[in-house]
Amino acid sequence: MIRRALCVALFTLVPALYAVHATEAPPVCQAHSTALLDALARQDYAHAGTDFDAAVAQALGADRLQAVWEQLQGQFGRYRAHGAPEARTLVGHPMVVTRVTFANGDLDALVACDAGGRINTFRLVPAPPAPTAHRSEHVEPNGVRQEPVAVKSPLGPLPGVLTLPAGKGPFPAVVLVAGSGPQDMDESIGPNKPFRDIAMGLAAQGVASLRYDKRTDVYGARIAADDRFTVDQEVTDDAVFAARMAASEPTIDPRRVFVLGHSLGAMMAPRIGGRDPALAGLIMLAAPARSLLAVSAQQVHEQGKRVGATEQQIAAGEQAIATERKLLAHADPKHPPAGAFGHAPQSYWLSLQEYDQVKVAEGLSMPMLFMQGGSDFQVSPSADFDRWKKLMGGRSNVAFSLYPGLSHLFMPAGKTMTIADYQAPEHVDAKVIRDIAAWVKAH
Repeated sequence: MIRRALCVALFTLVPALYAVHATEAPPVCQAHSTALLDALARQDYAHAGTDFDAAVAQALGADRLQAVWEQLQGQFGRYRAHGAPEARTLVGHPMVVTRVTFANGDLDALVACDAGGRINTFRLVPAPPAPTAHRSEHVEPNGVRQEPVAVKSPLGPLPGVLTLPAGKGPFPAVVLVAGSGPQDMDESIGPNKPFRDIAMGLAAQGVASLRYDKRTDVYGARIAADDRFTVDQEVTDDAVFAARMAASEPTIDPRRVFVLGHSLGAMMAPRIGGRDPALAGLIMLAAPARSLLAVSAQQVHEQGKRVGATEQQIAAGEQAIATERKLLAHADPKHPPAGAFGHAPQSYWLSLQEYDQVKVAEGLSMPMLFMQGGSDFQVSPSADFDRWKKLMGGRSNVAFSLYPGLSHLFMPAGKTMTIADYQAPEHVDAKVIRDIAAWVKAH
């Protein structure tokens, strides 16, 4: 479900929804951070946590550290090096940040210490992407035009691109809504850019699109300080505004604006449709039909086995999710519990707990298209896609398409069936794009 930070219970990677708490400037912390990473680099897990405070030591014992470190290398390739620690201030708190380089990508190690110099925060998060170059209007050789736009959000503008077919229009349009985490407008992962593939492919077939950088990608530091953050703030609110913005464009037919969601974006698509009944329809790629925690539990179990985690490590991850589900079941939505899970605030998980995407979809009358990769190891073809078919399949305006051999990204599936496969350059299957365009034109 999460592009750069999967399996919230088993891994310490997070989707840039984390709170930072530190009380001391980092001189001692820099030494402790370096000692920690040095120990992990030489696989000395028994001594890696020497400088942890009691709470972190309990949560990250030697076995847990080993599982996390091995899991990271299963996802991002073999560890290569880590750089010099840097003292920074993140959302008003002093922090030690160290770039850690793996064969297939970089992470940032975040370390903070208490007044006694003990490490009370240790997280590994995706390294910020390089600044996006300013986009200017561009015309492809086939006449497809890409126009830079800005999608409004409460935190400020979100850079976006309106991709238009050759000709004058007005064209049908698809608003692309990305999955969880700090996604850019192309939904970039490694060398792959599935949303760019879809946008360009649709334009070549006469369908416009609007895609944009997510709020968590553009304003991650400000969001990190918000302990009341919700999934609507991450996905729904900006998608609704983007759809209405697309409908106001003179080159777009306002009666034929669709929302295409992928992964978490697909999960939230029914809520987006409920809030904007003027939409012409919803296209849901790899849409979970279960709760995000249920999907995460399956990932912990299956992915843990594939990357060589022990039964104890897998069981610990599953138990953490079970404990969180029990907590949420008894929580007051108006007064979320303190703290975080998977480094996202409890307000975020409660906002998901209150949302039943299947029930909401059943209450909509607009056309819907469900698409699923047959080799998707993140959203299950049986537990999710088949459930959608069972509950929604009797409707004349709901269609389903399964693509054998395609991954969660709707690209040819790799051999390992882990996110390490996403480091191989591929493109969204052309048939998927043709089917989207044909469905849009039919509605």
